[in-house]
Amino acid sequence: MKKAFIHCPQLDQYPYPDSCPFKTHRAGLVRQKIYSMGLLSGPDRIEVAPVKADRSLLEQFHTPEYLDAMIRAGNGEFQTDMLYMGLGTGDCPVFRGMYDYAAWAVGATVTGARQILDGKAAIVFNPSGGYHHAFADRAGGFCYLNDVVLGCMTLAAAGKRVLFLDVDVHHCDGVQSAFYDRCDVTTISIHQDGRTLFPGTGFVDEIGTGQGKGYTVNFPLPIGIYDDLYLEVFRQGVLPIIGACNPDVIVLEMGADALAGDPLAGLSLTNNVYVEIIQALLAFDKPLLVVGGGGYNVENTVRAWTLVWMTLCGQQSDYDEFAGMGGVMLQTSDWQNGAGLRDRVLVPSPQQKERIIPLVEEVLQYIAKTVFPIHGLS
Repeated sequence: MKKAFIHCPQLDQYPYPDSCPFKTHRAGLVRQKIYSMGLLSGPDRIEVAPVKADRSLLEQFHTPEYLDAMIRAGNGEFQTDMLYMGLGTGDCPVFRGMYDYAAWAVGATVTGARQILDGKAAIVFNPSGGYHHAFADRAGGFCYLNDVVLGCMTLAAAGKRVLFLDVDVHHCDGVQSAFYDRCDVTTISIHQDGRTLFPGTGFVDEIGTGQGKGYTVNFPLPIGIYDDLYLEVFRQGVLPIIGACNPDVIVLEMGADALAGDPLAGLSLTNNVYVEIIQALLAFDKPLLVVGGGGYNVENTVRAWTLVWMTLCGQQSDYDEFAGMGGVMLQTSDWQNGAGLRDRVLVPSPQQKERIIPLVEEVLQYIAKTVFPIHGLS
């Protein structure tokens, strides 16, 4: 199966303001690292330059008024009513090039979707994607244009059943809203409980409406959740739904802000979780479109996404001997031959388990009771 890595120099040319914790150059650093490790070469791998999203593509989801406001704001023509569109806020600052950057990011994800539809690749990774907080008419959470929605719409318009799985630490409010009443795009989000983190949504009782009832699934998790329990949620709650929905294409948001040590969140995961999730998804033998997302410790994020690409390429087994021997949690920067990519295991305390396990069991029981029957699961 061909694996496509999506990137171009333009995606490195539009940084957010220095005061903003979102760093667009992470994707370029990932590209540099996997290239230096020889992970872009081989008969089964290609690097693909994206096509920038044009206005007609963006208007398939975003309103013309919002797109016009983005362009004007980026050109220095800011008006106070743009604040109601989420522009010029602390998490969505106005800067020159913001429209162009967002259009390139959308184009990268849609290019990846078209690679799959055209049969050119079965596995695609766009680390510059994952802007899941953008709505049709407003920005939010560092997200201006929603590449995930437009990527899923591109696949669905071609007659594909799409399943979007989001393991970013934040709930995918913009994506959920776009498909809340649809059954051709299933939205599953595993995230930190909205009572303790932006955007304050994604509760278990948000399961869709009309034809979409049961096709939105949320797993809000407590602060401090650790690898083993997180993977239990994935195996007991997520995998059965994927199997029942039997999608034609899986879209995965692999935000790295769920890792321990992220400055904007409170989960206690290591990047070993991502290896387990990707391996389980690959076992479905479906085309897989992977996008980046959050991740505000740049070194952790670059390391995790390098490991993601390695796993997508089926090469992580060559580096298993290094598991637990390096990683940012041991404060080493030795990446030679893959050493240090995987984090050491973080062992939860008895008190941590006692506090978290009942909360997670409550979430799983609710999903099993309300969502599973809709999909014929017991």
